This record gives sequence, structure tokens and C-alpha cells, in this order.
Amino acid sequence: MKTPLLQFTKKGIYCKEADVYLDPWRPVDKALITHGHADHSRWGHKQYITYNKNVPIIKHRLGDINVSGVDHNESILVNNVKFSFHPAGHIPGSSQIRVEHKGEVWVFTGDYKTEDDGISTPFQPIECNTFITECTFGLPAFKWIPQDQVMNDINQWWAENKADGQTSIVFAYSLGKAQRVLKHLDPSIGKIYTHGAIENMTNVLRELIDFPETELITKDTKKEAIKGSLVLAPPSAHGSTWIRKVVPYVTASASGWMTFRGARRRRAIDKGFVLSDHCDWNGLLESIEATGAEKVICTHGYTDIFSRYLKTLGYDARTEETQYEGEVPEGEIAKNDLLNVD
Repeated sequence: MKTPLLQFTKKGIYCKEADVYLDPWRPVDKALITHGHADHSRWGHKQYITYNKNVPIIKHRLGDINVSGVDHNESILVNNVKFSFHPAGHIPGSSQIRVEHKGEVWVFTGDYKTEDDGISTPFQPIECNTFITECTFGLPAFKWIPQDQVMNDINQWWAENKADGQTSIVFAYSLGKAQRVLKHLDPSIGKIYTHGAIENMTNVLRELIDFPETELITKDTKKEAIKGSLVLAPPSAHGSTWIRKVVPYVTASASGWMTFRGARRRRAIDKGFVLSDHCDWNGLLESIEATGAEKVICTHGYTDIFSRYLKTLGYDARTEETQYEGEVPEGEIAKNDLLNVD
């Protein structure tokens, strides 16, 4: 039986012909990395290869590592296996990895989305025989609202809170989501403050992207100065002592999980904005169709449901276990939430 071009092993996705791994979750000699989120770029590999604009991101997160960068669409040859990085649209610096050997082409997406967010290189469908896809939001219930509408709602919510004398806190991932929100905030409404985790990552990305001005909240920041502003903070800051600095405040979360009212209730969030850095149901299906792939491997998210549906469409679809997480930390939804879609 022919050995697959890419295999799922205990260390990660492995290309035996080239002796390299793609987004491995255990230390390996040579790792090709799709993007900077912690579940895809882990510490401990001897050599990292990634897209050029992802280099400063993973160096910021992982420290002194042996990393080299290549341009999008630039091919590298390892033991006669051709690898190339292509835009994934997920977050700044994110890529899909195309693998070609003896006329066979596989594409590993990592994480991806099809909507142009204004800060990431837009997703580019790549023709292949086998497509390895996430399906974090692989249910028909997930259908994203256009970003322009979501950001208009966030800016309006901020303006209303300011008029009421309250500070607006938006919880968002420190890499990707926070910068996406920041890029489209309206600074004419007021000042924008940040938590340290978001400020540090934003400063790394300022070399690549033009963002509105922000100010870091420190122990010396006065409550009076923050009042009426918008504060960007990671989800972990909710309920921490840090948040006392911005009283009185109103909270919001920017996440795909905010589709469900139950997710907002469990996180004790005042407002939910449906904004995801992953594909919705239609985005997944359209992307897969655009690749022309016959085989589809679902790696994380609603893998069983999504792969079964793909089979009804005629795809040779299956699931594989990985250690990738999607947007799980922002809210694990209950089955009952599926009956309470806004």
C-alpha cells in the first residue's frame, strides 16, 4: 500500500519523503509553520521555516529560535519534495502549506478564513488532490455577518457607552483578533487603551500594518483618563484584578462563538460581537470546492459532522486527531446552544 504524502503521527503532520513536519506539536528537527498561534507554532524545534511576515511574530512568541522565512508562492525543495506557502487569510503572517511530490499535491491549511479582514493577506485557493482543512465552525448554524457591519456595531456600542460615562472593554485574542478590531475602530470616538499582551503584539505588527494609536494601561494609568475609552484585552483578563483599573465598564467579546447566547451568558459578557478568524460553514464548503480536491481531511472543530456532510457531496472525506484548538478558549458551547441561535 502506498504511503501517504503526509501522515498524521504522534509528533504532528509528517512528510516522510522530506523528513519534515507541518505545525508539529512535539519537538522535531525541521518544522514548517503556518502561523503564530500557540497551538500551531510551538517551542522546541531545531529549525523553523515559515512565511517571511510570520518570522517576527513567532520570534516574539518563542524567543531565540532558528527560523528562516520565504515569500508567499516561493517554492523550496527538500529531498525532491516541493513546498510553498500561500495566503490563508487567518491572521497576519498566516499561510497554507502546499506539498508536491511526483505529481501529487496536498494542501495543509492550518487555520484560514475567506473574508478579507484588512490586515491579513487574503485567502488564496490552491488546487490540490488532498485538502487538509480545519472545521472549527463546521456547522450550518455558523454564518458570519460582514465585517463592516460588525465594526459599525462595535463603534456605535462604544459611542453609546461613552455617552453613558462607561468604558468599553472588548475581549479578543492578543494575536489576530485584537489587531483586526483595532484596525477598524474609529479613533474620533475616543482613546484606545490596551492590555500589555495586546500592546506588545501590536507593536510587533506595526512594522507591517498601519494601526490607530493605542496607549498601554499600566499601574500608573489613572481611572479618570480611561473613562469613556475603548480597551482591548485578552479573554484571560476577564475577572482578573487588572480589570479593576477600568471601572465602571461594559464588556464585550469578539468571537465566532458569540453566535450563541449561551456562550455570552457563561462568560458573563454584556455584549457579543460575532467576529471570527475562521471560516463559517459556507466559507469552508466554497474553499474546498475551489481546490478541486477529491480527498478532504478534517483536523479540528466539528470534524465528524463536517466530514459526514462532505461525503454526501461526493468527497472522500475523513477525520484525523491533532492538537490544534481553533477558538476553543473563547467559549466551549453546549449542545443546547445549537437551539438558541440569534
